[in-house]
Amino acid sequence: MSDEKSKWINRLLVLIALTMASVYLFPLYWMFVTSLKTGSEVFATPPALWPEIAQWVNYQDVWQSKNMARYMGNSLFIATGVMLITCLLGTGCAYVLARYRNFWIDVGLFLILMLQVLPASLMVTPLFVGFNQLGLLDYPRIAVILAFSAKTMPFFIVLVRATFMSVPYELEEAALVDGNSRVGAFLFIVLPLARNGILVCAILIFMQAFGEFVYAKSMIQDAQLQPASVGLNTFMGPNTVEWNRIMAYSMMYVLPILGIFILLQRRIVAGLTSGALK
Repeated sequence: MSDEKSKWINRLLVLIALTMASVYLFPLYWMFVTSLKTGSEVFATPPALWPEIAQWVNYQDVWQSKNMARYMGNSLFIATGVMLITCLLGTGCAYVLARYRNFWIDVGLFLILMLQVLPASLMVTPLFVGFNQLGLLDYPRIAVILAFSAKTMPFFIVLVRATFMSVPYELEEAALVDGNSRVGAFLFIVLPLARNGILVCAILIFMQAFGEFVYAKSMIQDAQLQPASVGLNTFMGPNTVEWNRIMAYSMMYVLPILGIFILLQRRIVAGLTSGALK
């Protein structure tokens, strides 16, 4: 293939990638633009790609009237709790499933995968009844953390297991020969090599938990303890829907996730390619 032809193919691929990225990112742009419009501009025909006068006051109004700091704090508390519990318990389970392979391990992995199939709407009722009998609903945020941790644990275990399987077992054997215990070999040899993959899974779990709605809506009745996902539901009235304020709320809601992704993008890419260990 000539250099000229190869150059044109690369340009075409870049153009296709940019087009797909634009299509994917346009809803985010439209959400931002709508958040800066007045109520009449939102329903204007044809819709404007940018408001005549940007209504930045929408953000201040929503932040103060909806007490966004409280909602965001609750979301952060729930997401952090879910991530910590899932990582602490799931990492050890994933390591065992990666290193000790037999028939019963395969059965256990199959059961874990089956748990991932169950939707949250199906699990919320039995969990609500069980937590009520145990008295956990007196601490509703803790109940949501436990419920969602059980939901995300299979997803985390399956992905991190693949990361551990990519770490050569010979490295552990060498560490054991040098006098390390099994726990020492895991903590000082295997875990550092698998850290990027674990970090990627932890970020994905955090993002899922930060947007959790079903368990929080069902188990948390006190408005002071509800996360931002449930707070967004308060905009829906019987007679009107304030789309500009909803979009302003949504922009402030997604900004932390976008910030985390931008700051850790190199780590995320490294974790996605961690299977190429030698």
